Amino acid sequence: MKQLNKLEGISKPRRIRHIFTQSIKGTPGQVFPLLCPVRETDWIPGWTTDWVISNSGLAEQNCVFQTPPRPGGTASIWVITHHDREAYEVEMFKVTPGFTVGKLQISLSAQGKTGTNATIAYEFTSLGPLGDTYLETYTAQWYEKFMKVWERQMNHYLETGEIIPDPDLQSG
Repeated sequence: MKQLNKLEGISKPRRIRHIFTQSIKGTPGQVFPLLCPVRETDWIPGWTTDWVISNSGLAEQNCVFQTPPRPGGTASIWVITHHDREAYEVEMFKVTPGFTVGKLQISLSAQGKTGTNATIAYEFTSLGPLGDTYLETYTAQWYEKFMKVWERQMNHYLETGEIIPDPDLQSG
């Protein structure tokens, strides 16, 4: 009987999860389509994908896409596992081999007549020493700053139709 390969040094999961609620200046109907690997190029400075596989060409259930590697890393494969346009919910997994498996959950709800509360949860599970190092930097403070940058980027886009010009506000 053939044995499965084991990940060296991993006996139980090392995970970190953070959650943040953004205040977005647009309705859930305006915001939800922007939560897409293709549409994010409209409002996130530097965002790019290597490729996207979907029936519509945009975000949908079972959409698969790849983002390029960060310096010294490997490319990440993303899979959208839940995409509900009526409930304004999306869930996706991001697998970066030898690094982490991430789960992203976004839920939108109306805030008055013209606003949206965007509740965003990211959870990362380490796949080894590189992932462990990443999790050490993935603090609540870092996450809050990242979410506030993302909030400013989207609000700027919804107000102006353009990417925010400040390069210091780029998200990773």
